[in-house]
Amino acid sequence: MIHSELDAAGIDDPRLRAAYRRCREINATHGRTFFLATRLLAPDQRPAVHALYGFARYADDILDDLDPAIGAEVRAEQLQRLADQFFAENERHDDPVLAAVSHTVRRYGISKDLFDDFLASMRMDLTVTDYPDRDALNHYMHGSAEAIGLQLLPILGAIGPTDEAAPYAAALGRAFQLTNFLRDVDEDLMRNRIYLPADELRSYGVDRELLMWCHNANRTDPKVRSALTAQHAIARQTYRFAARGIALLAPRSRPCVATALTLYSAILDRIEDSGFAVFNGRATVGNARRAQVAAVGLLRAWRARAGTAVGSGRAEFGAA
Repeated sequence: MIHSELDAAGIDDPRLRAAYRRCREINATHGRTFFLATRLLAPDQRPAVHALYGFARYADDILDDLDPAIGAEVRAEQLQRLADQFFAENERHDDPVLAAVSHTVRRYGISKDLFDDFLASMRMDLTVTDYPDRDALNHYMHGSAEAIGLQLLPILGAIGPTDEAAPYAAALGRAFQLTNFLRDVDEDLMRNRIYLPADELRSYGVDRELLMWCHNANRTDPKVRSALTAQHAIARQTYRFAARGIALLAPRSRPCVATALTLYSAILDRIEDSGFAVFNGRATVGNARRAQVAAVGLLRAWRARAGTAVGSGRAEFGAA
């Protein structure tokens, strides 16, 4: 499968082929839902998406390694080393992930500013543990989530100017991350982080102390449940806005994005169905539901690619 994808993408260099294969392995191992959605993309699009995932995973691993012996200064040095290597004018990186993502950036004309924004938010995780309000959290999410959606946009392609699709691509990245924030409240507390606006929590009588009580008791206090319900509504609203942008994408990319949106927003369903019991289990979408959504998406992807092969006669700006 991977060989046909690389052939479709016109990647012939043996070194680059090995680099993209490594990124695919990382995606398949660590990003199950994301990887499943990529199967709905056209074969020539998939290697580039895997490369972007591999780079983001590199940074995440630096931050989320739970080894207490690795302090903030060491992690900062590792992030800086990653940035220096990525931004260096070097077209033959020794590291396979950097080789693949650098090739993807050049091929699709992805702005390196988006990677600078992403790494800036990753650095925030080394020192920032709380966000006082929505503006502060949005500033963080611009780099950590919206930038990812904008990186993907040139690969997905659009039926018009990419600037028109950009706000929706950014919003989808934000919606995914808001979902993570809700699902991973307990896990993030163990890393001394709270990714929920403090002033909004405070309006429900919730603070870090109460959240820690929930963690220790493995139960959700009624005040916390009310606060999480409000955050849940914001995530839902963000998904609704982002969904409006799917029609602006290249037809062959729409089934993938629609499937990713459906699968990830289903995590919100599981959270709600559990009564916001996020302190005694991690909300997941069952394999049967995943398979059902993926099957529908696969059929739509096949039809879209078949239609593209016949030719619609409409230009697709930014399409791969």
